[in-house]
Amino acid sequence: MIDPKLLRETPDEVARIYRERLFDEAAAELALSVSKLDQERRQIVQRADEAKQKRNQGSQLVGKEKDPQKRQELIASMDGLKATIARADEELTSLDESIRQKSLELPNLPDPSVPLGKSDAENRVTREVGDKRSFAFAPKPHWEIGEALGILDFVRGVKISGSRFYLLRGQGARLQRALITWMLDVHIEQGYGEIYPPYMVKQACLYGTGNFPKFKDTVYRDAEEDFYFVPTAEVPVTNMYGDEVLAAESLPVKHVAYTACFRREKMAAGRDTRGIKRGHQFDKVEMVKFVAPETSNAELEGLLGDAEAILQQLELPYRVVEMVTGDLSFTACKKFDLETWAPGCGEWLEVSSCSNFGDFQARRALIRCKAGKDKPRYVHTINGSGLALPRTLIAVLENYQQPDGSVLIPPVLRPYMGGLEILTVHGVR
Repeated sequence: MIDPKLLRETPDEVARIYRERLFDEAAAELALSVSKLDQERRQIVQRADEAKQKRNQGSQLVGKEKDPQKRQELIASMDGLKATIARADEELTSLDESIRQKSLELPNLPDPSVPLGKSDAENRVTREVGDKRSFAFAPKPHWEIGEALGILDFVRGVKISGSRFYLLRGQGARLQRALITWMLDVHIEQGYGEIYPPYMVKQACLYGTGNFPKFKDTVYRDAEEDFYFVPTAEVPVTNMYGDEVLAAESLPVKHVAYTACFRREKMAAGRDTRGIKRGHQFDKVEMVKFVAPETSNAELEGLLGDAEAILQQLELPYRVVEMVTGDLSFTACKKFDLETWAPGCGEWLEVSSCSNFGDFQARRALIRCKAGKDKPRYVHTINGSGLALPRTLIAVLENYQQPDGSVLIPPVLRPYMGGLEILTVHGVR
């Protein structure tokens, strides 16, 4: 949620930013609409305050009046004031709810440092790390590698759950588990405290992180109770501190969590239909930071580096992409993506989005910090995948494939695979 003070004091400037930097005319109009409602609210508050002042003055006169008849006349004269106050309270209740609902639909404002651009076509590759592997054979896509090794089972995944589901079997399942456990260990060494959160949350948590109302139709929910399956560990971990005041000296607070993630993917016909790139359920290791406002962009760079360390240790080629204003997410004020090269698919795969949300989420979830006798202020929240599966698994399978169909296991993962060095077609050696 953006600062309501900005809408109250500079509504035209806020609308201009939405139009000229985010290229979002609907958001600009909505911002002006909220501003008008706020003006109307202040007028009603003023009328109500004036009526209350007159009522209080009348009450004092009633208390001083000795004549019973005059006292009754004074009391009767205040009936209109009571009605005015009651109407104002009703109008304010309705207006407050309308302002709240509309404000929840306003996207975050971009950080001034974010480059201007209308779409992902204008995103900037800030650096490319590592060389793409060269092969003496035509590299295969992961679905062919996985099926030949017997570690990927699409037929049975669809049989038990439907389209966009699959099974990992044997050493494939172990490789996925190894990646998750190793990633957690790396981030713990980087100073993140591990959290194992619930995979289901209350609706309020999704409003807190900005998933609702914008992306309500992509989240799976329990049909009977107020439970929603998490689209990312960001949701439960961020809301851990909802409606709390953190000690300023405790910042930054850094957490890492693994969860399965659930999203109702609405894929275009014919796009990403092969393999395990997109699905309704996937695994992800997520980093979340709660930081002081003046340090948030520096903390974002630090989190980005922590995510890059995973790709570097896996020895996977990758690039860092800076989002332009028109490609920022609804909640982010600044954002970088990490993409790793998949030679079998022949494309860069996004394995992490590292975002600074400013105080956008903190205002929604009421997460503040306080130093000594200072007034509480909103923290800034930052998060990023460290990393997302199954795309990291895709990159490992496709980059480490061998001419005979086997797959080398990256050295950092071998201790997590019981010392196994290679996945083979005809067994394990």
